[in-house]
Amino acid sequence: MRILVAEDDRRIAESLGAALSAAGFLAEYAKDGEDAWFRGDTEKFDAVILDLGLPTLDGLTILKRWRRAGRNAPVLILTARGQWDERVEGIESGADDYVVKPFRIEEVVARIRAIVRRAGGFASSQIEIGKLVLDTRMRQVSREGVPIVLTPQEYRLLAFMAHQGGRVVSQIEITEHLYTQDFEGGSNAVEVLVGRLRKRLGADIIATRRGYGYILGGDAP
Repeated sequence: MRILVAEDDRRIAESLGAALSAAGFLAEYAKDGEDAWFRGDTEKFDAVILDLGLPTLDGLTILKRWRRAGRNAPVLILTARGQWDERVEGIESGADDYVVKPFRIEEVVARIRAIVRRAGGFASSQIEIGKLVLDTRMRQVSREGVPIVLTPQEYRLLAFMAHQGGRVVSQIEITEHLYTQDFEGGSNAVEVLVGRLRKRLGADIIATRRGYGYILGGDAP
């Protein structure tokens, strides 16, 4: 699942990116406000970490523009200590949560997991799909109580589909959420990944809707 990290402090951005990658997310970066606004307006992200103090265009302005344009990706704002008025305005402008600097990286990752989970309509870190259980906090997958080991990319695909509330997702959507913008893999990369996941979890776990895409936990036509 793709997370946009809009933070001009390179050290903080890289630390967040490393922690997000370790947690199973795909982190991408925007170093200033104009870049963050453009990428959030033209690309699909599962969540955004947005520093309010970005150069060229401040975070609150970016957030308001996104919400006015109907961009509804969950947003976690980063604010300086003591700027309570900005935190309040951020929440009222459409932010889903906030963290005050300085912060612990682990807290930011936990909050990102939570807002992504809430956006998918889940209250718990454990998502059940039939006999399959996905624990997004521990990054563990099991079927009928038996642990299943997945590669990072297989896990990202399963997690992305599990958060879609049972709707059909197209190959284009999967590509946008699992790979970076400059991905140059073959046109059948998603088909291959889906095939690998079916082998590990069972052929019935992902159904194909011909002409539309894939659905998790559905019955093949």
